[in-house]
Amino acid sequence: MLSKLKNNSLLIVVLCLIPVIIYFSPVVGGKNNVPKYFDQVFEKGRVVSIIEEDLEQDEIVPNQMSGKQVLEIEVMSGKYKGNVYESTNLLTLNHNVLAKKGMNIVIGIREDGEEPQVWVYSYRRETIVYWVMAVFLVLLVILGGMKGFRSAISLLFTGVVILFILIPQLFSGKSAIATTIVLMSLTVVISFILISEWSKKTLSAIIGTIGGIIIAGIVSYIVGQLTHLSGVNMEQGEEIAYMAQDYGIDIAGLMFAAILISSIGAVMDVAMSISSSICEIHAHRPDLSKKALFISGMNVGKDIMGTMSNTLILAFAGGSLTTMMLIYGYQLQPLQFLNLQEIAIEMIQGFAGSIGIVLTVPLTALAMSRMLSIKKEVKE
Repeated sequence: MLSKLKNNSLLIVVLCLIPVIIYFSPVVGGKNNVPKYFDQVFEKGRVVSIIEEDLEQDEIVPNQMSGKQVLEIEVMSGKYKGNVYESTNLLTLNHNVLAKKGMNIVIGIREDGEEPQVWVYSYRRETIVYWVMAVFLVLLVILGGMKGFRSAISLLFTGVVILFILIPQLFSGKSAIATTIVLMSLTVVISFILISEWSKKTLSAIIGTIGGIIIAGIVSYIVGQLTHLSGVNMEQGEEIAYMAQDYGIDIAGLMFAAILISSIGAVMDVAMSISSSICEIHAHRPDLSKKALFISGMNVGKDIMGTMSNTLILAFAGGSLTTMMLIYGYQLQPLQFLNLQEIAIEMIQGFAGSIGIVLTVPLTALAMSRMLSIKKEVKE
């Protein structure tokens, strides 16, 4: 019983820590002193009736309508709950929410004059998102057992740290580089210990991961400086730059922070794979020297680093698919598209992350092989 409690002590601490972090975060309870940039609120709504509509098949997008609808909308939450308002819903290429009688939607409300102005903002998608998340977590627990449950808690903890600690810290003007390194290192340590418990294998994976993501971040920062790119050039960077005047956000370090967060999962995977492989080899061949174990780890790493680098680069490529299609469609020359800031940023992030993955292999292999050579045994 005591042994089980000891093994699950960190799990219990993390489960208790998650609600505490959320409660004391500036994100909750209006403690963030955020300037009010917009003069509207968003609430749940329901389409009571369609008064009139003038719609036609969109010429560009299949199965999509364009035109105009005049609707009666009931507000289902907030200050105006229960009130019914008439609203004109324009269906265009960029904003296309086809309303139907009885449909639940998201509405925007602006207090303008005697009566609030109500408009259709979006479909209600959050329920489907919650269901997909729930299915993922249930499958993780069913198929992974206790380790799957620990993995789910680890994932939840990482998300809470990013949303409720990292983001508010960045908005408070803290150094993006230092803050991201500290918080991501914390999540790496807790995630590994939660999933694999404390051991030499876990420690070497932690060392390799932290080393790999820091190297990836440093590479992206240096290359970003050389190519005159920063957080301002990232997606939505201009909007963040305007906010920086109110918050003092460290714009220069945002690209570094982004590469750490985006590559941490792949780097963790590589580090644990190398660490586990060397540990397994040592269990079957305890007579092997440090050098032999290191070489074995590197041999395993050669197979892993190629596939994981592909994974990371393809993830970034997927994010810029529409940009690449525009390049092809407009027949841009290499001199043009290779110097586009959107393409440059995606390439820097992809290759910097891959450099981190590649260097994680020798870092982890070296740490694991040296630890296994220490005579004092630690529980594996």
